[in-house]
Amino acid sequence: MTDLIAIKGVTHAYQTDAGPLPVLDNLNLSVPEGRFCAVVGPSGCGKSTLTRLIAGLMFPDKGEVWLHGELVKSPRKTVGMAFQNPVLLEWRTILQNVILPLEIVAPSMPKAKKEARARELLSLVGLEGFEDKRPSELSGGMRQRASLCRSIVHKPDVLILDEPFGALDAFTREDLWQLMHQLRAEEPFTALLITHDLRESVYLADQVVVMSGRPGTTQYVLNIDLPSPRPIDMLYSAQSVEWLATLRKQIEVAQGRTPEKEAQA
Repeated sequence: MTDLIAIKGVTHAYQTDAGPLPVLDNLNLSVPEGRFCAVVGPSGCGKSTLTRLIAGLMFPDKGEVWLHGELVKSPRKTVGMAFQNPVLLEWRTILQNVILPLEIVAPSMPKAKKEARARELLSLVGLEGFEDKRPSELSGGMRQRASLCRSIVHKPDVLILDEPFGALDAFTREDLWQLMHQLRAEEPFTALLITHDLRESVYLADQVVVMSGRPGTTQYVLNIDLPSPRPIDMLYSAQSVEWLATLRKQIEVAQGRTPEKEAQA
């Protein structure tokens, strides 16, 4: 498989009044095309910084970020992003919100074609009939579904998901996890998910990367050798329990609560 995302020896620090604040240190990460990678780690270890580097919204002090074999030197139109807050524009209908990326990256596309593409996705996620509603008229889960549609409407090379399900209740969250597998089947993409939910990472990802405490680096990589889509009850299997236990131990190492040798025992 060809690596669509390649992070090579990335080191980065933020400048503060007290001096440089290191957030990433010699981070290496690769995501093959078509794969779903989840990144977990302690708060402040640089996970969100990683997403901005991949999107070309900022650049590392050292190291390189590559997408599709090209060095990232500027913001990338071929990256889709979804966040914990759906940030839908209240003065636009749901249909108009979903179309927004196409207005930016494909301004010459006929309006009818943009609308057809948006309606196709809204129907796929169960929002057919809600195209003319305003964001405030939808539930939190429905707004997040619309946000996911907006993030893939322009068929991005990479979909970055920065804790998009973190603010939802448990039942809605599991519904959207299953929806993500459905979207992967219907609209194939390469994804990078930032999450604090280990169950979410095991259910959605093909590989889970555990980052160390700040400054973050690649501490551990767990491969999830299961096809997509997956039944939700796979989370209760003996294999999933073992994977979750491994990840919990690695998080404790990253937090400095468990020696690394003990976690590998």
